[in-house]
Amino acid sequence: MSQQGMLYGGDEIGALVFDPGHHSLRVGYAQEDTPKAEIPAVVGVAPDDSQKMEPEVKVEGSNITQSPSAWKYYIDTTYLHTPRPNMELHSYMKDGMIENWDLFEKVLDYSYEKIIQSESEYHPVLFSESPWNQRQKREKLTELMFEKYKVPAFFLVKNAALAAFANGRSTALVIDSGAIHTSAVPVLDGYVISNAVVKAPLGGDYLILRSREMLESLGVDLTPTPLIANKEIVRDKEKPKYTKKNLSFNPANSWMVYMVKKTVQDFQHSVLQVSETPYDERIAAGVPTVHYEFPTGYHQDFGPERFKLAEGLFDHAMLGAGYLAATSAGMCDVDVRPALYSSVVLTGGNSLVQGFSERLSKDLSSRTPGSMRLKMIAANGTVERRFGAWVGGSILASIGTFQQMWISMQEYQESGKAQIDRKCP
Repeated sequence: MSQQGMLYGGDEIGALVFDPGHHSLRVGYAQEDTPKAEIPAVVGVAPDDSQKMEPEVKVEGSNITQSPSAWKYYIDTTYLHTPRPNMELHSYMKDGMIENWDLFEKVLDYSYEKIIQSESEYHPVLFSESPWNQRQKREKLTELMFEKYKVPAFFLVKNAALAAFANGRSTALVIDSGAIHTSAVPVLDGYVISNAVVKAPLGGDYLILRSREMLESLGVDLTPTPLIANKEIVRDKEKPKYTKKNLSFNPANSWMVYMVKKTVQDFQHSVLQVSETPYDERIAAGVPTVHYEFPTGYHQDFGPERFKLAEGLFDHAMLGAGYLAATSAGMCDVDVRPALYSSVVLTGGNSLVQGFSERLSKDLSSRTPGSMRLKMIAANGTVERRFGAWVGGSILASIGTFQQMWISMQEYQESGKAQIDRKCP
């Protein structure tokens, strides 16, 4: 077993950390403080026309169009943002879990080839997963990593536990506000208390939807950057003057939806803000406005709307982040609650909306029993917040004591994929 030392304990070979989400897949080396790449969680699929050009393929037979190799896959921002004829965009995630395994494999292939640029059999792999991931999906991922990618070792950890580690806690109440939902997950000594997990379907996508409705009602043209050839400078609130790119085809609907979403997302990052107290038109009107220019060149100031939109994450009595946190803590054992309330960890890209953590802190303290000490932990850096689970995985996979936890290839060959539930609770 002389290899063991080389594979796990050694510094020469870095473990890899994969953190899949609905917005993107974060991938990189353990021990680093940021992921090497963030790959959008959608894949462009288009018919591959190049095959018809090659004469030797034609001889093979006429049913080329039906063969699976006649599809071309486009992965990562640069390729996705270029309009192509008949390119449809598909997500491989559903409800926080991997749904379309074929597309997911394409993204993994891309990660190893273009980002890691190294063979998969040299690197142990740590994957994050959602707290409600299903057993058969965990087994399928284990099988995929050992059988197809021949990884030397593998491990699965709940993303909430990783986000807690990233903030230096093994016990915490993790509030994760991501693309499709916001969840409250209690973590005790590094393990998720799964029967106290609470989630609500309000996340970044919900905000994008509301922002888009508002912008469209104002008559703002949301044509995305890749379709604009050039634009002129116009005055505030004036109709934009721009030339559209001359394309010989109409981009697929799924591509347009995705690109408009990206445009709105940028608007959201720059403009939206959560007010510290429940939304009040008078107070909001007194706050300075924010100026924003759209890809078409149209620009204007945004005032109270900024707060009104962001309020959507908090104003639902049963779905607001504060309510989720209090409910989740209330479902845990009485002895555990003080420890949870004293380290409430905030993570997820959606939590970066300005003022989110201050408002959550206020909301939560109004629901916290007076005897409890409430402490909110929200990393200041955008990286730590957006990639909380990834950063936690990077820390965990590089700790010496963790090295004996991996499921090794040998263990997998001896006892199969079913042991994932025992080894990675």
